[in-house]
Amino acid sequence: MNFISKCYELLSLTRLLNILITFCSVIVAVIICRHELIIPGKYLLAALSASLSAAAGYVINDFFDFQADLINKPERPIPSGKISKKAAVIFYLVLLLLSMIPAYIINWIVFFIVLLTDVLLFLYSSGLKRIPLLGNLVIAFLTGFVFIFGGIVADNIYAAVIPSVFAFLLNLSREGIKTIEDIPGDKNTGIITFPQKYGINLSKKLIAVLLIVLLLFTFIPFIRGIYGIKYFVVVMVIVNPLILYVIISILRKKNPLKLKKLNLILKLNMIFGLAAIYLG
Repeated sequence: MNFISKCYELLSLTRLLNILITFCSVIVAVIICRHELIIPGKYLLAALSASLSAAAGYVINDFFDFQADLINKPERPIPSGKISKKAAVIFYLVLLLLSMIPAYIINWIVFFIVLLTDVLLFLYSSGLKRIPLLGNLVIAFLTGFVFIFGGIVADNIYAAVIPSVFAFLLNLSREGIKTIEDIPGDKNTGIITFPQKYGINLSKKLIAVLLIVLLLFTFIPFIRGIYGIKYFVVVMVIVNPLILYVIISILRKKNPLKLKKLNLILKLNMIFGLAAIYLG
């Protein structure tokens, strides 16, 4: 494998789309909290730090998921043999260090938050994810906390609460779908997830309930006058129809490929939700 190909495989460990979403989430949170479109360097550093922290989390997760991914996702860089476990650990440590440098430049509070996030992501990958539902809650919490992080940096946490709740509910639903997808590999490695312990049907119903709560929640910012008509239009035309599609589909589909498609739809819906909030 040549150098460019190896760099590509290393970068694919970080889930580039998710990293981009993390970066944009911090920026959108800062814009919402500061009520300004101009983004000083301090906030770009915060977005970079959060993105690198998330990237490190994905890499170490792939490291610990090696055995499960041999069954669930054999095309991933580590199980496919394109990237060695040693190279993944070195890349993880580099990303870890890089995530802390911008945070340290901003201030000690931001540095401490990023450090705790890095520790929590490691604990999640190394053990917490094996506890039914707890691991899913940790990832959903951290995804929602990205907005709170932006609010902390911008000195206005209150304005970040709504996008944080949106992100939490959407990603907890995504995590639920992923646990159903990953049942074969998880069983093989002794990981007991919520669908294994309580059944796939109950898991699907729980995901549907979470998405219904999310759908209803999207109306609150407009009804209370927090976000304007542009937010409402994007939500009604794009965000909520996609949520409805996933709700109906998750209660019907059994094919793992369909679950993967629904997961991708929710990921894209996160981007549309960010756009709605930004416009609002």
